[in-house]
Amino acid sequence: MTTPTAEHQHYWQGAFVGDEEAGRRLATLADTVEAVLATPIDTAAVLSACDALATALLDPAHPTRLRLAAQLPAGEDEGVLGELGLALTRAELTGKLRRELGGTAPQRLTRPDAKETVYEAWAPVGLVAHIAPGNAATVAPLSVVEGLLAGNVNVLKTSSGDPLFAQYVLAELAALDPTGAIGERVIVLRFPSSRQEWLRMMCAPADAVAVWGGEAAVAGVAAHVPPGCRLVEWGHRISFAYLARAAWHDDQALAALAADVCAHEQQACSSPQVVYLDTDDEEEVFAFAERFAGVLAAAPAPAADAPGIAEEAEVTTTELIARLEEHLGLTRVHAAADGSWRVIADTRPALTASPLHRSLWVKPLPRKRALAALRPMRRYLQTAGVAGDRTDVAELSHLVLTAGATRVTPLGGMLSGYSGEPHDGVYALQRYSRRVAVRADERFATVACLDDLVRPVPPPAHSGPLRDKAAVQELNEQVSRADAELYFRSGGSTGTPALSLFTYEDYDAQMHAAARGLLAAGYDPRRDRTANLFYCGGMYGGFISFFSILERLGGVQIPLAAGPDHLATARALVECEVDTLFGMPSYLWQLLHDQSDLLRAYGGIRRIFYGGEHFTAEQRRVLVEDFGIETVRSLTYGSTDLGPLGYQCTESTGGVHHLHADLHALEILDVDEDRPVPHGETGRLVFATRARRGQDLGRYVIGDLGRAVPGPCPCGNRAPRFELMGRLGEVMRVATYFLNYRRFVTLAEESLGHRGETQIVLAHDGLREHLTVRLERAGGEPRALRAREVFLAGYPELRTAVAEGLLELEVTETDRADLERTPGTGKLRSVVDTRQQPITAPD
Repeated sequence: MTTPTAEHQHYWQGAFVGDEEAGRRLATLADTVEAVLATPIDTAAVLSACDALATALLDPAHPTRLRLAAQLPAGEDEGVLGELGLALTRAELTGKLRRELGGTAPQRLTRPDAKETVYEAWAPVGLVAHIAPGNAATVAPLSVVEGLLAGNVNVLKTSSGDPLFAQYVLAELAALDPTGAIGERVIVLRFPSSRQEWLRMMCAPADAVAVWGGEAAVAGVAAHVPPGCRLVEWGHRISFAYLARAAWHDDQALAALAADVCAHEQQACSSPQVVYLDTDDEEEVFAFAERFAGVLAAAPAPAADAPGIAEEAEVTTTELIARLEEHLGLTRVHAAADGSWRVIADTRPALTASPLHRSLWVKPLPRKRALAALRPMRRYLQTAGVAGDRTDVAELSHLVLTAGATRVTPLGGMLSGYSGEPHDGVYALQRYSRRVAVRADERFATVACLDDLVRPVPPPAHSGPLRDKAAVQELNEQVSRADAELYFRSGGSTGTPALSLFTYEDYDAQMHAAARGLLAAGYDPRRDRTANLFYCGGMYGGFISFFSILERLGGVQIPLAAGPDHLATARALVECEVDTLFGMPSYLWQLLHDQSDLLRAYGGIRRIFYGGEHFTAEQRRVLVEDFGIETVRSLTYGSTDLGPLGYQCTESTGGVHHLHADLHALEILDVDEDRPVPHGETGRLVFATRARRGQDLGRYVIGDLGRAVPGPCPCGNRAPRFELMGRLGEVMRVATYFLNYRRFVTLAEESLGHRGETQIVLAHDGLREHLTVRLERAGGEPRALRAREVFLAGYPELRTAVAEGLLELEVTETDRADLERTPGTGKLRSVVDTRQQPITAPD
């Protein structure tokens, strides 16, 4: 980051410049904006930089925080930097994006209704000009961050009397973005409002102008806003309290109201300026004002500086006029001897602005006349603090919202908010965005996101240590209760079942991504009638996840789940006219063969989408030729820890998948060393998750082997492709040799025509190791002896181990029901090691 000087007080696209240079660049601002908008910004890059800055701001000793603190008045740095740091956290901003724009990648053209080839997105308006106030340090940088989240180029004006705080903050933010996209989209100018020519040049090419201030400030800027440009006003607002009779004598309610009055000395737009009582009795108003004056007198003394001369004059004038009107019976004034507070009871219900600094009006307003009294001020109303019983709160809330208020809170909470709360009745990100749509024809039926045909999602930077499943389980123990909303257990097919934790936000994002992948695989939610045959229960996520995916697609679903009664399941498939099956290959294989007569006679099963395991090429041939299945395709490739990782398109076969690039980045590392393999060679798959609120799993070594698939995919999708090549756990260290389970499967399939399941059992008798290959029994002549010869002939390392007397090889034929499976999911355990030592990959 470059350092500003007295002469260089403007920050322009990554550098501090002086007046002359800033003026020269302002003249060509329109051309600058066009050049930048040609390349979209990745929202993930904004989130990452903001989260890094938040981490620095929340660390009292961090150099970045110390540099920014020097730009603030003494005593204000802790509150301002703490507020800014919390607002910039990933959790806060992802929540804001999801609430206001529906997701963390709002600019991507996706299908809101999977049954239609219509794509919608939130596009940036283009250039947003921000006119910041001079009395709120965090407003200026946070406004620009909102513009960045919406994908815009942003030019910010700060007052000439302001410190360079906003410039410093945004320069630090840009320095944390390795892509450089943030720096290109940020311009901060420091000049007085009297410099009208600069204000005109700043607003002329703008597509939206956001301005803070009163009517005069807004009018001064509006004069420079060109036709068609969106004017976003964040002006001054008036807030009030409305108390039903039940709250008048409630000491807790009155103490909460006093806290709202005293907080920030009524300087916030949400501070109460008037208290309305649901009555038309003047004496009740006077009595309440006297009672509340006692509560206000007991409040802590003001900690802020005394009001200025002009403010003091307004306070004094208001109080003096009210005291004069006491003689007319219109008012009654209660005030502190030192002038630190005042409560003015007024018999007239019209909304009256307070001079602030703990100055409060108390007025009568029966609810039957509230709409008439408040609606004329609807443009200025913001927060209403409502108190009463539950029925009162419900009725009064509806009433004040109809009158024009935009927020209703309990007393004591008028100045507080919640994550993602709209401001002045609107979502800021929507004001800085346009909702756009593309209507396409049937050629796009399998295209879930139009952007995938143009450019891949930029991968995040790879950083941090590699983590295996054990390390991820340790991370799970550190997840806060707030982020542990959904619990899943893995199936345990590769070891002890492991616990995975998710927030509902993360789960929802993953299910939407998986749904998009299923469209790419050819699933048609308009026509397919789907039986969900994944296993359910025991905290296993298979059935639940695919239920969620189908729900988001709007597809017809028959949620049967995998069960032992194959006849009942087959009958349900026929009764419900199912034509598409979702499930584990091992279960679907059993079901189809056990009920082959019934299902062949039905003849309605056209498509199979599978997950969790793989069908061999020979099994696919049997499904197509013997059962008439038209489509056999991977439903998704994923894990319980990370969720969906890859998806197949209609051009993908075998283990080839596209990466869910909007969720993850992929590295392929050497099996022996932590270095990338040459492109196209097999290595360990390492995934790094993008935006995930609940936890960051880092660079996760998932335990699978794979290779990058070179060249563009015929489907046109630009997302990277990879091919699964087995699991590290399928590489067995046996008799000093490394043997691969997949090699046995391939030999059995190619040389024996084996179409069933294959399982390997490892044992040790104290003298030598034993390797038993269990082949699923088929009709016809026994094949065990022939299979043993095939394995020895086709696998040199195996043949050597047997010849040296280090290994005993046995091949058996076994009924399908006798093969070992994981209890939670029904997955086949490809390798069963009884030697009491782990199966390891090469060291």
